[in-house]
Amino acid sequence: MLITRLKEKETIESLLGGTCFILNCRGCSEMSFPQDEADALEAQLASEGKVTGILTTDYICSPENLKLRLERHQTEIEEADAILVLSCGVGVQTVSELYENKKVFSGCDTLRLPGFQGVTPLDVDCGQCGECYLNLTGGICPVTACSKSLLNGQCGGAKNGKCEVDPEMDCGWERIYRRLEAIGRLDLLKVPTQIRNYSTDDAVYKQNAPEKQG
Repeated sequence: MLITRLKEKETIESLLGGTCFILNCRGCSEMSFPQDEADALEAQLASEGKVTGILTTDYICSPENLKLRLERHQTEIEEADAILVLSCGVGVQTVSELYENKKVFSGCDTLRLPGFQGVTPLDVDCGQCGECYLNLTGGICPVTACSKSLLNGQCGGAKNGKCEVDPEMDCGWERIYRRLEAIGRLDLLKVPTQIRNYSTDDAVYKQNAPEKQG
């Protein structure tokens, strides 16, 4: 299981700036996900006319299954300015790969806790940072997609779109740039580097790990 928490309501509203389709995952994080808070957020956004549709399901990190579940919601997704994903970072990245030309936002932070994480066959991972960067990088995680976990852009060793550390691996920041270019958000590259605050997830880890592992 994972521990996920909703971002601040003001943060989520500032991300959207328009309408959204909400994808709510009840998979491996369901036992620690604040569902009541999510329901309240969904209801408020819907009352304000900002929601084109909502799908609550499980294991959205399985792309083939997710495609089937989303078939009946394609019109709602097309009408939305963005997709708001309430899941761990694996789910957000899976949705981003399915909708390369759509804005996909993470409405949650994932906190570090040893255990089960996602079932995706895709080459994506979640670093359980406690402060998710996906909304600044087009739904591609710079911590796990970059061999050096760089938060401030491409290093000087990447060549022809490939990683300096692993020549068989696509450069994570090359992917981030192309993704932001596709959704018209290259302006996000001007945002100052967000330094990770390790104390946020360490506190949760110390509180939960003994009970969950015992």
